[in-house]
Amino acid sequence: MNIPFNKPYLTGKEAHYMYQAVYNGKLSGNGEFTKRCQRFFEEKYGFKKCLLTTSCTDALEMCAILCDIKPGDEVIVPSYTFVSSALAFVRAGARIVFADSMKRNPNIDAEQIEALITPKTKVIVPVHYAGVACDMDKIMAIADKHNLLVVEDAAQAIDSYYKGRPLGTIGHLSAFSFHETKNIISGEGGMLGINDERFIRRAEIIWEKGTNRAEFFRGEVNKYGWVDTGSSFLTSEVVAAFLWAQLENMDDIQAKRKLLWNKYYELLEPESEKGAFVLPDVPDYATNNAHMFYLVCNNLEERTALIKKLKENDILAVFHYLSLHSSEYYKDKHDGRALPECDRYADCLVRLPLFYELTEADVEQICKVIKE
Repeated sequence: MNIPFNKPYLTGKEAHYMYQAVYNGKLSGNGEFTKRCQRFFEEKYGFKKCLLTTSCTDALEMCAILCDIKPGDEVIVPSYTFVSSALAFVRAGARIVFADSMKRNPNIDAEQIEALITPKTKVIVPVHYAGVACDMDKIMAIADKHNLLVVEDAAQAIDSYYKGRPLGTIGHLSAFSFHETKNIISGEGGMLGINDERFIRRAEIIWEKGTNRAEFFRGEVNKYGWVDTGSSFLTSEVVAAFLWAQLENMDDIQAKRKLLWNKYYELLEPESEKGAFVLPDVPDYATNNAHMFYLVCNNLEERTALIKKLKENDILAVFHYLSLHSSEYYKDKHDGRALPECDRYADCLVRLPLFYELTEADVEQICKVIKE
C-alpha cells in the first residue's frame, strides 16, 4: 500500500535504550526502565500506582483478579469493543452483560447502565473509544450507589482527559495498551493503573506470580514466598526500555497526531454537513488524544464502497469491531437484547490512516479520494 493504515513510529532512541538494558545485565521485569516508565505515569497523571504488563489484556486480567470475580458474577461491558474488554472477566467465570453505545459516539451509553444492574453485578467496564472519555461522573455515581467497581479500559486513551482529569485515573482500576497501533508503543505491552489504595499491595503480588517478591526486593520482608494467585504479568526490561524512548517523546508524538487529526476534520467537515457521513464526536467534557480518525457511513454498502475506492487508490482504510454480543463465542450466552447502536458502528464505521509519519499532503490526498 502507498499509504498504509498504520506505521509504527520510532523516535531513534529505542535501540539505544534496549542496548543499555541488555548490557546493564538486568533483562527480566521490574528493573530500572520499568520503574522509570511507571514513575512517569504516576508523576505526570497522578496514579496511586502503575505496573507495566506484557499487554493491556494482561492488565485487564489483573483487574478481574483484583475485583475478585467469581463464577456467576456479572460485569457490564459495551458490546462495541475489543474482545479483551470482556474476555479478561469471562476467564474468571463472569457473565458479561453487554451495553449499547451512544448515538453520538461509540462509547457506552451511561444512561442505560443502571437498568442492567442486578444483585450479581460487580463491575462496570467503560471503554474510552478512540481516546474520547465516557461520561465518567455518571458512571462513577451509578457505581457508588450500587457499590460496584469501575475498571476503565483506557487501551486507546493515553494522555486524554475527562473534565481535566486524566483518563485511567477516575475508576478504581484501569488498563492501557502500548500495542504498535497505539499512540505510544512498545510493540506489545500494557499497564495497570491503580487509583484505590486497597488494591496496591495485592496487585504487586499478582503481578509477581502470586509472590511477595517486590516487597522482598524493597527490604520490607526478609524472604518471599507464594502468598496469593497471580501470573507472570510483568514485562521485560527490553520492552520497558523501548517504551521509555517513546514516553520521552510523547509531547512531540501527540502534537503531530493532533495536527493530522485536525486536518482530516477540517477537510471532511463540508462533506459531513452534506450528510455523506458523520465525523467523530468529542463531547464538551472530553479531550481528543488523536488516537484515531474515523467516519461513520450511512450504511454498510456505502462503507464497503468507500474502503474499496480508497484501496484502488493505494490507501488502506479499515473497519473496526464486530459487536461482541453477536460474536460466535458469546451470542448463545447473550440475553437476546438488541443493541442497535453497536450494530450500526460495526456496519458503518471506517478508520482512516493516522500515524506519526503520515504527512499533511497524504491527508489531503486521502480526503480528495473520499470526496470523489
